[in-house]
Amino acid sequence: MSDWERTQERNYDGGPMARTLNLPALERVLAALDAPRNGAALFALLSTLCVAGLLLAMAESALAREQGLWGGIWAGLSWTITYFGVNVTGILLMDQAQGRPVRDVEEALKTALLRSHKVLMSLALVLAAVAVPVVALLGLLLLVKQPVVGAPLFGVLVPLGVSGAGLLALAVLVIVGPLSGPSVWAGNGARATALMCWRQFRHGLVESAALMLAVMALTAAVTAATSFIVLSGARVMALLSVWWVGIELPPQQLMAGLFGYGLRSLGAAGAPVAASPLGVAALVGGGVVFALGLALPTLVYLRGCCAVYLALSEGAEKE
Repeated sequence: MSDWERTQERNYDGGPMARTLNLPALERVLAALDAPRNGAALFALLSTLCVAGLLLAMAESALAREQGLWGGIWAGLSWTITYFGVNVTGILLMDQAQGRPVRDVEEALKTALLRSHKVLMSLALVLAAVAVPVVALLGLLLLVKQPVVGAPLFGVLVPLGVSGAGLLALAVLVIVGPLSGPSVWAGNGARATALMCWRQFRHGLVESAALMLAVMALTAAVTAATSFIVLSGARVMALLSVWWVGIELPPQQLMAGLFGYGLRSLGAAGAPVAASPLGVAALVGGGVVFALGLALPTLVYLRGCCAVYLALSEGAEKE
């Protein structure tokens, strides 16, 4: 852990975050469009997606051969690499969001190995806190069958349960999920991150929801633009390859790699498959495009989460 990270964690007191929306906060969110220019983060995420995809393919192959143990091992390794890879990417994007020099991927990997567990620890603390009202609600629901107090109690529990469950679901969507990672990437510990989630839920749920809605809209727009580029380019490439060059490959196979499919998946779906060098090359090339198309919206989303966390933190400091 660097000196700056120690200072961040030592000074953070888990106090309330921003209660107001302002133009600088929205400008921070819009700056998430700059995320693909972070070459280190793009490399880290693409590497993660490629390695995780290969491990998932190995897991699928092992399960097809009825080797459940190896299938579980490869799948577990895939999810583990995805988790640490996303944390490495997030650390690099947090450097960019804070206007600091982006560290090397190797240094970010070391930091992620030392700090990524704090994200899970903070989530465990949040779940432990949420379990208290949930258990209380379940206990009270056991009393609704009582002859005297059952009906009035149920009439009270219905609005309380509906509103409480809805608010908790919203908090998970706009606070716990998006902000826990950026808090740890910025140098905070598990306890400070859990306190941040709790106090933001109390003081700034509306602000968090509005900013995260902007991040989601931005991510959706990038996803739509990326999908249009991939699909339109794929159609052109398929036409040129089959009609102009005369490559004898099923059009489905040329398009399959763009959606993450392989030879085994196509065969299982009943699509025509050509197990030729050109066919394999088409799937590999399409897989690269698929990884890139998945990485760009993910970068924008993670960068947007960092922006929301920093905007709310800076708003709290000004207050």
